[in-house]
Amino acid sequence: MRKSESVTLRPGEYLFRRGDAPTGFYGIKSGRLKAFTLREDGKEAILAVIEAGNWFGQTSLTNRQPRPRDVVALDRSTLFVVRAADFEELMQSTAFVRAIAELQSIHMHWLYRIVEDATLHSTRARIARRLLLLAEGDVTVAPQCRHDVSLSQDTLAMMLGITRQTLSLELKAMAEKGAITLKYGRIEICSKELLASFQE
Repeated sequence: MRKSESVTLRPGEYLFRRGDAPTGFYGIKSGRLKAFTLREDGKEAILAVIEAGNWFGQTSLTNRQPRPRDVVALDRSTLFVVRAADFEELMQSTAFVRAIAELQSIHMHWLYRIVEDATLHSTRARIARRLLLLAEGDVTVAPQCRHDVSLSQDTLAMMLGITRQTLSLELKAMAEKGAITLKYGRIEICSKELLASFQE
């Protein structure tokens, strides 16, 4: 993007924290970041793993509210940054406003899906649905469904709001049926069709 600059984050480095004033609109060129919140007891709730190709941070810029969650780099990550003043200037363009509206629609669709999963589906169905979502790039859909989800079971459990023990039992059951294979730090999807059948 013409008005963007580049920044690089080390693993564990924060892009911004909950309550920060919005200063930029971000696109990930390489690496991965996670968006999360911490409860008062210190328990972490991971909302999303944001991968290369995704843009985010527009909501706080448009509603002029503080950042609602923390975003930290999982890997060494390079980002495009459109500063707040440049974002405001770009918002004078109809084409840019349309692109922001489409991005907001994608994010809202994803959030509604997460809420639906939490309220209407069994634990196994929620796990299967989230694995398929992660295989497609989580926040925005990738061109092709990947067969390898590079995510620890601890992180996946925090994303789903379930215990590590519950997740482990369900993943083992899925593996026994041939839907997935459990690897160190990742989950391999052996059969997208079998995994999808657990959603029913």
